[in-house]
Amino acid sequence: MDLKALAIEVTAIAKDAGDAIMKIYGTDDFQVESKGDESPLTIADKTGNDIICKGLENLSVQFPIISEENKEIPYDERKGFEYNWLVDPLDGTKEFIKRNGEFTVNIALIKNGKPVIGVVYAPVLEEMFYAAENQGAYMVKNGETTKLEAPAFTMKDEGIGVVASRSHLNEETQAFVDSLNGPVIVPKGSSLKFLILAKGGAHVYPRIAPTMEWDTGAAHAVLAEAGGKVIRHDNGEALSYNKENLLNPFFIAYGNVVG
Repeated sequence: MDLKALAIEVTAIAKDAGDAIMKIYGTDDFQVESKGDESPLTIADKTGNDIICKGLENLSVQFPIISEENKEIPYDERKGFEYNWLVDPLDGTKEFIKRNGEFTVNIALIKNGKPVIGVVYAPVLEEMFYAAENQGAYMVKNGETTKLEAPAFTMKDEGIGVVASRSHLNEETQAFVDSLNGPVIVPKGSSLKFLILAKGGAHVYPRIAPTMEWDTGAAHAVLAEAGGKVIRHDNGEALSYNKENLLNPFFIAYGNVVG
């Protein structure tokens, strides 16, 4: 299987979903509902999900789809998956509702718990990101494709850029920031927090707060291929996917840290 060719195919699906989401973004009625965990759900989430799932089902290769908006597949069935798609049709729903533009369409391919393809589209920015395992990470903007290579840094450097969520900041995260040498806070919403590391606009993203696998899988793949990594806060192991509990452990995402 040619992972890079498949990733490029999937960018077209992400673009279609993003275009549909932008049509809704331009209206006055997002049809906001509240999910069981009290997080918001809009008609854009549902529309994007339908487009992505249909697009993936029309590909020449077929894998099960785990999506934020689909009915959850029981672990007894999921644990046998070698490959599965991992989809968040609209990451940053709160940002979407606030109309600050910081939301993304996210599609990852997971192989045995590791993201091997990542596609992230930022519709307002008109930026498409994609990556395939061992084949690099790329950004497409204005018809131009740029290979992403995060610049090297050490944790002792002065002025490290720390990506923080516009919607989440707690005491543990603040303590992490305070341990650094003159850090600079870079506010950002949704999976764009990973992508700014991949682009070299910041260095580290501590997420000492809850996220789900579909929030991180696609951008994790892009960051890893740009030279970064995402590790668990508790034990330093790589963040893994298709776990029994789809809730991520707390993690730290790094650009190209070398010391």
